Amino acid sequence: MGLLLEWSIVKTLLLQLGVIAHFLITLWLVVRVIQQQRHQSVAIAWIAVLFALPVVGIIGYMLFGEINIGHQYRKRSLMAQKLLRDFANAQQIDFNEISKNLDTEARQLSNIALLKTGLGVYDHHTLTLMTDADHIFASLLADIRAANTMILLEFYIVSPQGRVIELLEALMEASQRGVSVHLLADSVGSHAFFRSQWVQKLRDADVFVHESLPVGLFKTIVKRIDIRNHRKLAIFDNCYGYTGSFNLIDPDFFKQNEHVGKWIDVMIRVESHDTVNSVKAMSLVTTTDISAETNANFSSLEKIVNRFTKSLYIGTSKLHHRKLQHVTSSRGVGQNANTGAPKPPLLNILPLQSNLQAYPSVSQVSLQLIPSAPELTGHVIYETLVCAIFAAKKQVVITTPYFVPDDALLLAITTAAKRGVKVILNVPKKVDSLLVRFASQAYFEPLLSAGVQIYLFNAGLLHAKILCVDDDYCLFGTVNMDMRSFYLNMEVSMAIYNRTMTQQMLTCQHEYLQQSEPLQRDGWKQRSFGAKFLDNAIRLFSPLL
Repeated sequence: MGLLLEWSIVKTLLLQLGVIAHFLITLWLVVRVIQQQRHQSVAIAWIAVLFALPVVGIIGYMLFGEINIGHQYRKRSLMAQKLLRDFANAQQIDFNEISKNLDTEARQLSNIALLKTGLGVYDHHTLTLMTDADHIFASLLADIRAANTMILLEFYIVSPQGRVIELLEALMEASQRGVSVHLLADSVGSHAFFRSQWVQKLRDADVFVHESLPVGLFKTIVKRIDIRNHRKLAIFDNCYGYTGSFNLIDPDFFKQNEHVGKWIDVMIRVESHDTVNSVKAMSLVTTTDISAETNANFSSLEKIVNRFTKSLYIGTSKLHHRKLQHVTSSRGVGQNANTGAPKPPLLNILPLQSNLQAYPSVSQVSLQLIPSAPELTGHVIYETLVCAIFAAKKQVVITTPYFVPDDALLLAITTAAKRGVKVILNVPKKVDSLLVRFASQAYFEPLLSAGVQIYLFNAGLLHAKILCVDDDYCLFGTVNMDMRSFYLNMEVSMAIYNRTMTQQMLTCQHEYLQQSEPLQRDGWKQRSFGAKFLDNAIRLFSPLL
C-alpha cells in the first residue's frame, strides 16, 4: 500500500514537472517567435498553434517554425551567390544604359531585384511562349538533340513516366556524344525519381544527377526540411533557356488519382547570343544551386570564382569545369514577330489562335531574371510583385494555382481594384491541397467586395503562374501566390518589359478565362455558415501554409 502511495505521489510530481516544463518551453518558443518572425500574421499563427496544440505545437515549431537551410548549405550557397554579382561586375554592365528605354515605374521595379541579386535588365532576347505540353516536350527534345557543349536542367519534380522517359533517354544520348549534362532535382518533389532505376541509368551514361536539399532523419534535426527547390530551368549551350511552371512530368500520367484533371502549364523559351544575357544568368543560378549541395561541388566552384569573367565554367569532374564555347548557330522556334507593329489596345485582348502552338516568337525583348531563396536573396520576387500591383494604372491579370495572400499583397490587390484598376484573378476550381483550397476561399469575399473579378478554371489544374500589369509588364515563372513560394521556397521569375510579349501573355490568360466560370459576389455570400466558418478557420493558419 505504501509503495502504491509513493508511486502515486511520484506520478503526480512528474506530471506537474511535465506541465511546468511544457509551459516554460512554450513560453521560450513564444519569445523566439516574437524575435524571429518578421511578419505579424505568421507570429500570431504560430503563437496560436503553440497554445492550441500542446506538444504537437512545440514539435511543429521546432521542425518548421524558423527558416533554417543548414549552416553548411548556407555557407556554400552564399559563396556561390557571389558568382551572380561577379557576373555583372566582371562585365562592367551599365544597367542604367540598358534600361534607359524603360519608363520610370519599370526602372524602379527592376532596381529591387538588381539590389538583391546583382542581376539587372538584359536586352536582345527572343522569346517563344509555349502553352501546350506536346509543344514543350518537342522543343526541349529538339534543343537536347542539338546541344553542342552543355545542358543544365533544374526542376522541382522529375517524374519518369510517359514522354519524360524519352527526354531522359535523349539526355543520355547527348552525354554519350560528349555534351556535359547536369540534372538537379528536388529531393522531396522528385522523391519517386530518386527511388527509381533512372538515377543509376543516367549516371551510367555519364549524366551528372544532383539531389537538391536532400532530406533525412539527421537533416531534420539540423535544418528545416520543408524549404524546397521549386525552380524550373533548362539551359542549352548558354544561348537557349527555358523557365515557367512546367515540371518534367507528363500530364497524361501525373497525379491522375488526385481527381483534379490534367495539369495545365506554360513555358517560355529564351534565346540570346549576346555576351551577357538572361540565359547565362539562368546558367549561373543552376550552377550555384548545384555547387551549394556538396562540399566537393563547392570546392570546385571556389577555385574558379576569382577567374570568373565572361563565360560560365563547367567541366568534366563531379561538377564539370570546362569553358563553354560561344554558340552562334540559330535554332529558333517559329518566326520572329514584327516588333515594329503598333501597340495593341489595352484591355482589347487579341482573339485566341485556334492552335496554341502558333504563338510567334518575339524578338528584341528586355528581360530580368529574378531568383529568390530564403536567407540568401530575401523576398525579392514578393517585393517586386507587390510593388508592380501598387504601380498598376489600368489592369492587373493574375493566373495562379494557389492563392493565399498576406496582408500586404491583399491590400495591394484590393486597393488597385478600388482605385479603378481592372483586377482579374483566375484560380483552379479544384486543387491538390484541401487546406490551400479552404484558405484561398476565405479571401474571395473581401476581394469580390473590393471589385476584383474572380474566375474558377474548371478544365484541369491550372498550374501557370502569370502576372500581367497594364499592357507592357509581366512577371512569369515558378512562384505561386502563397507564403510558401514567397518566403520559403527557392524560386525563379522573369520580369518581361515588352508590350508584344505581354500581349501574348494576356491572350494566353484570356484563353484560360474562357474555360473558367465567374464567381458572383451575391451567390458567394449566400454560402452556408459552416462553409464560411471552415474557410475562415483555415485562414487563421494561412501564413503557415
